[in-house]
Amino acid sequence: MQFSFSAASAVPSGALVVGVLEGTNLLVAAARADTDTGGAVKRALAASRFTGTAGQLVEILMPAGLKVSRLLVVGLGRPEKFDAHAAEMAAATALGKVLSTNETEIAFAIDTPKGVKLKGPVLAAHLMMGAKLKSYAFNQYRTKDLDDHKLRLAKVTVMTGDLAAAKKAWAPLEAVSDGVFLARDLVNEPPNVLYPAEFARRAKTLSTLGLKVTVLGVAEMKKLGMNALLGVGQGSERESQLVVIQWHGGKKKDAPVCFVGKGVCFDSGGLSLKSGSGMMGMKGDMGGGAAVIGTMRALAARKAKVNAVGVIGLVENMPDGGAQRPDDVVTSMSGQTIEVLNTDAEGRLVLADALWYAQREFKPKFVIDLATLTGAIVTALGNEHAGLFSNDDKLAQRLADAGKKVREKLWRLPLGSAYDKLLRSKIADMKNIGGSAAGSITAAQFLQRFIDKTAWAHLDIAGVGWQDGEQKLLIPSWGTGFGVRLLDRLVADHYEG
Repeated sequence: MQFSFSAASAVPSGALVVGVLEGTNLLVAAARADTDTGGAVKRALAASRFTGTAGQLVEILMPAGLKVSRLLVVGLGRPEKFDAHAAEMAAATALGKVLSTNETEIAFAIDTPKGVKLKGPVLAAHLMMGAKLKSYAFNQYRTKDLDDHKLRLAKVTVMTGDLAAAKKAWAPLEAVSDGVFLARDLVNEPPNVLYPAEFARRAKTLSTLGLKVTVLGVAEMKKLGMNALLGVGQGSERESQLVVIQWHGGKKKDAPVCFVGKGVCFDSGGLSLKSGSGMMGMKGDMGGGAAVIGTMRALAARKAKVNAVGVIGLVENMPDGGAQRPDDVVTSMSGQTIEVLNTDAEGRLVLADALWYAQREFKPKFVIDLATLTGAIVTALGNEHAGLFSNDDKLAQRLADAGKKVREKLWRLPLGSAYDKLLRSKIADMKNIGGSAAGSITAAQFLQRFIDKTAWAHLDIAGVGWQDGEQKLLIPSWGTGFGVRLLDRLVADHYEG
């Protein structure tokens, strides 16, 4: 699909989208369309109980007086609430309607409402962002009923009065959207296609963007003492990997920001085998790793002025004769010993070594890990918020603020020494489960034991890394790509020199 900007005076074809504020206040392009059609826009709005509320849409087919095949009037809501996110949602609403038609082109002619701080070129860029995010599809494995899923729309145009400024505003957003798409693709891939070595191979292709990508295999990780990570993968025929991605966009002496991702490419539960229904969807248990690689791609593509490192521990958790057993004790890279009482609490074992490696090798300003870690976080927060845990109030607040801006919402949960007693082992430094109480907190408390005087945040994205039903407007697929926009916004707001 082609995405481009055109002059506001251009004559569109195909579908045309105009905007109306709450109270049926027509913006300039909508008022012009109403005049050109002899008042057809206002008559259609009156007949449809349209009030301009955000998300409302009225469609006028073959409007007389216009050369377009259909005119879409989209509600923008109240002007004081109209912002970048509202623009994205409006564009996604209109594009979603057109995707179900035979249209091959769509043009957006939505002006900046009076009193809104969002400048015209920025508005245009976010309209493009909403349209692009909505356009995502993962259909490469379909061989039947293709007509029901075939993407007929080929061209998306946003009309603007300042082409150069709109293109400039769009450039970083385009880089981020490509990072989101990469993360979604990885989460959506079937596990027989995307296993640790294939994930690592795809990471290596990003070297064309200027990223330095290094892959450590089993032998190299054994030398480093990464027995917690390796224990998870020892029951699989697929070799475990550690992917390290570096971006050098800041000053040479600046410490990097660091992102660590859980990359369990398939999680059967190991010998603590999941139920059949519980195993479905476990191809997405590498959603944290997908977010990290998507973020690194975005930073490189927009040439972010920061030094950044992404570390992803890649494993399959499978139950063969060589698999890790409940009651095994492993020695992590940090030297701490772990009694493994449940092999389905595997993500924290992968992260334990990946976090320690990241701190030892790169001495980062901070380290943020992302993981589809616990079902308990879904019980607590549902599918609307990711869980946020941190040892640093400043970092936690910055993450929460970034999440609000891009609508990747976080909710901070507590940490504290009182929870440590739940991790006490009779024979090792700790056990890998804390019991039925406070499951997400004890998992985070476990991870904190592998943080060595570094500002750290843990994002449990089990409830937001994928979605059943594909219902969210900007996320038209099972894989969400959650975390890419959040981390990019965090970096852009606070860590670029």
